[in-house]
Amino acid sequence: MTRKRSPLPSDQRKIDDDAGTGLLDGLRRTGRANNGLRRRLRSTAKTRTFDVFRAVSLVTRRLRAAHHRTVREPRFVLAVAVALLVGGLLVVAFFTAAVELVIDDQITLRPGSQTYEMWRKPPVNPVLKVYVYNVTNADEFLSVVGPGETREKPLLDELGPYVYVETWEKVNLTFHENGTLTYNQRKVYRFDRELSAGSEDDVVVVPNIPMLSATSQSKHAARFLRLAMASIMDILKVKPFVEVSVGQLLWGYEDPLLKLAKDVVPKEQKLPYEEFGLLYGKNGTSRDNMTVFTGATDIRMFAALDKVNGRTHLPYWTSETCNRVSGGSDGSLFPPRIQPDTILHVFDKDMCRKLPLVFKKEVERKGVKAYRFGPDHRAFADPEHEPENRCYCPSSSNSTSNSSSSSSSASTPMPTVSKQSSTSGQCAPHGTFNVSLCQYDSPVLLSFPHFYMGDPRLRAAVEGMDEPDPELHEFYLDVQPDMGVAMRARARVQINLAVSQVVDIKQVATFPDIVFPIMWFEEGIDELPDSVIQLLKLATQTPPVAKAALQYALFCSGVILLLLALGCLVRNSHRQETMSLEGTAHYSQDEKKKPKKTIPTAPTNVISNGNGSSAKANAGYVADDE
Repeated sequence: MTRKRSPLPSDQRKIDDDAGTGLLDGLRRTGRANNGLRRRLRSTAKTRTFDVFRAVSLVTRRLRAAHHRTVREPRFVLAVAVALLVGGLLVVAFFTAAVELVIDDQITLRPGSQTYEMWRKPPVNPVLKVYVYNVTNADEFLSVVGPGETREKPLLDELGPYVYVETWEKVNLTFHENGTLTYNQRKVYRFDRELSAGSEDDVVVVPNIPMLSATSQSKHAARFLRLAMASIMDILKVKPFVEVSVGQLLWGYEDPLLKLAKDVVPKEQKLPYEEFGLLYGKNGTSRDNMTVFTGATDIRMFAALDKVNGRTHLPYWTSETCNRVSGGSDGSLFPPRIQPDTILHVFDKDMCRKLPLVFKKEVERKGVKAYRFGPDHRAFADPEHEPENRCYCPSSSNSTSNSSSSSSSASTPMPTVSKQSSTSGQCAPHGTFNVSLCQYDSPVLLSFPHFYMGDPRLRAAVEGMDEPDPELHEFYLDVQPDMGVAMRARARVQINLAVSQVVDIKQVATFPDIVFPIMWFEEGIDELPDSVIQLLKLATQTPPVAKAALQYALFCSGVILLLLALGCLVRNSHRQETMSLEGTAHYSQDEKKKPKKTIPTAPTNVISNGNGSSAKANAGYVADDE
């Protein structure tokens, strides 16, 4: 058997060197592999760490956005709540003023507006009711009485009502640049037999007003003129009482004295009518030009008089205040926003003055609030009861005067037109008003029916006149205070004749001094049409309801949202604090549970390099890094 030869030492070293070289190469390759693995592990770790950080960042951003939304939403709600509360305050402060501005603009009198059309041609027909005092004992009243005998009082029989339905329209309208307009009033009267207690043909006995006016005016004339007048009246067969129909008394009848005066009186002194009637010339268009304020420049003067026939003052009375016509009203419209302490003034050309109306009480008409205004006891008071009325006493040279020459009079002392002083002129008895200056010097006195609020002796001088009743005889207007619209009216006035005894005229020598009632009338409206009532309700009742609903809605909504927002803010603040504490605790627990990372190292092999020294197996790795 052939024995294998053992290698030589040199060959052995060569083999060892080759083996060592191969081992080193293997180690280097292993190191490079480990190095690549480490790079891949490091890259993977970086990528995973970035992904973790990116995920954490995304979650953080979402949480922060959710937090901001949670914070912003209560703040937004809080802002809305504050806005609602401010809106409620604005409603309280300015809503009423804004509504008033709208109303003021709508009621201004201008062509085409609804208020203007209703004012120009009212949608309601006023009613005139006339009550005539029929004298049933004229002969007995005028009979001569002997010494110690008592004159019989006039016995009156009140007839009526005689009802006339009126149609009003303002014509010849002219607008002016100063915020006024001028017009003429047209009134048409139509007798309503069904509503009347009698016919216009009913015959009544009343004082002969033209004759008694003439005799009273002649009292201070020369005696021969009075005697001449007596002769003329004797020729014309004129008597102190006349028998006429109701229609004639109102609308006119031919009077012999007026007919004579037309022929003999100078043209400048002639009366503007040929017949006599208490309402003569009033059925149609008035000649008087009335100028009123439209409210365009000053709503406080809405529908108030500015001028009558181009004049701001009348020529009759003794003071500028009593003669002033501006500020009066025709009684249909007044300035808006009337208060209980407001004094309204109604002007009537036949009354020759403005009649003050004061607040009486609050009433309701068809569900709409109204204030009742009417004259008080001072309206027709004499200067002794109301000194401010002294200016309404005409001067003695232009008015009828009292006669005290009667040797026989009524049993009750009569208050007559008496001279108060040389400066005050002729003043009417308490409760009456002297309009002779604007009634062609006829001794006409106005009063309230049945001498309501007047001197009791006035009513005591006649028989057959009942006690005055405020429900039947009071003058009043029911006015809607917010709009100034008259909703109901009762203009009640009595016409009286102040007769003075003139002994030189035999026809009236036995006619005593007396304030003789002729008739009384009631003019007004009962109710406004439903269409007008609905407009008044819309203008007066809707705004307060809307204001209350709006302000309460805004305040309640604002308070609710305010409380809700504050509650959310408190809750979110508490939640944020809780989440912060929980997050910190959770992070600490995670840090405690998290294992520490170790970096794996390659095993260390000691390899002999044949030089008696050892080398670490990862030397190649280090060399490779190098």
